[in-house]
Amino acid sequence: MSIPSSSSSSRKLLKGALAGFVATVPMSLSLLVGWMLLPRREKYHLSPRLITEEITEQLGIEDEMSEDQLIVATVASHFGYGALVGSIYALFEQRLPIYSGFKGVLAGLTIWAGSYLGWLPALDILPPATKHPWRRNLMMILAHVVWGATLGAVTQKLNSRD
Repeated sequence: MSIPSSSSSSRKLLKGALAGFVATVPMSLSLLVGWMLLPRREKYHLSPRLITEEITEQLGIEDEMSEDQLIVATVASHFGYGALVGSIYALFEQRLPIYSGFKGVLAGLTIWAGSYLGWLPALDILPPATKHPWRRNLMMILAHVVWGATLGAVTQKLNSRD
């Protein structure tokens, strides 16, 4: 019995979301380690927090949120975004016939460039990466490489179970 296409697409989306969520764990750890290695003047909040602060400010709810609520919103949005992008990745990753880890790294770098040079500055959420110190950009790029490599490996593992 073959699985209908919509069921297959739903399974891909769910697997991708799981892979993206899981990949956000080592990414977050690499961000924390990278942040600790930064010079003092570059140790301002990490991007997920800055993004959450700006979005809540634009929505007019930042002043109504406690520090704990802002932290929860930051973590939830960071992992939610990882899961969302992972699900999109899962729909397209099989179309690129290269090693899964490399595909994931390319996806991570694409997400970094599209976000930090694209939609975040375009929506006035963050200044473009070109306005941030090079060490912070390197930290963010490496974190996205970690996310992407993990995404590729976890996606491959989940797909091999079929």
